[in-house]
Amino acid sequence: MATGRLEITNGGFEGMQYDLIRDEVVIGRSPTTDITLLYEGISREHALVLFDEEARGYVIEDLASTHGTKLNGKRIRSAALAEGDQFQIGRTLFRFVLFKSD
Repeated sequence: MATGRLEITNGGFEGMQYDLIRDEVVIGRSPTTDITLLYEGISREHALVLFDEEARGYVIEDLASTHGTKLNGKRIRSAALAEGDQFQIGRTLFRFVLFKSD
């Protein structure tokens, strides 16, 4: 089993960490999202990070946001996450950290 964490690597919230303890984590501007980013250019529900049982790994999906989601500098709709990947939502940059347990 693998578990993951998202770490903010820039801006005023640099160093914030979010353990992926649920199968789905929504990131966006709405206060009802799991990770709320109150910045211009971020959609109410911007992106989703989820655990894909079949692939046994994490995936990031853009939720048809206006300004998009970038993974390692490239705009994506959906992509698998690997250890150390960086994705950008608005001006906020996240690093994906993967933990493996036996």
